[in-house]
Amino acid sequence: MFSAAFIWELGQYDAEFDRLDALIDAVARAMPGFLGVEVWLSEVGQRRNATYYWASLEDVQAFSQHPHHLEAKRQYARWYKGFHIVISEVVRSYGDGAFAHLTPNSRLPGPLPQSATPS
Repeated sequence: MFSAAFIWELGQYDAEFDRLDALIDAVARAMPGFLGVEVWLSEVGQRRNATYYWASLEDVQAFSQHPHHLEAKRQYARWYKGFHIVISEVVRSYGDGAFAHLTPNSRLPGPLPQSATPS
């Protein structure tokens, strides 16, 4: 499992941003390998993080090359004060199981996914 975290400082949004944002989200959800997305807003409200989860690195790369995504990349300065992207491989995930999440919980009872088995 891989995650692609897109972190950005809020700028001025417009109708074109809303259009592309909706298209990109629909594209991601329709792509093979898409596992889910979590979106966070900082406490102060100026920074956002949209973390998309994918089955493989190839899935992340395919999403990054989609024409709607490329169109948004070309225009990002219109809407963001700045951005940062972090691509990560999820090697372990755990918690108390109190809420639903997208990554496997390697500390709950039951078999672990092969990729999450501790060595």
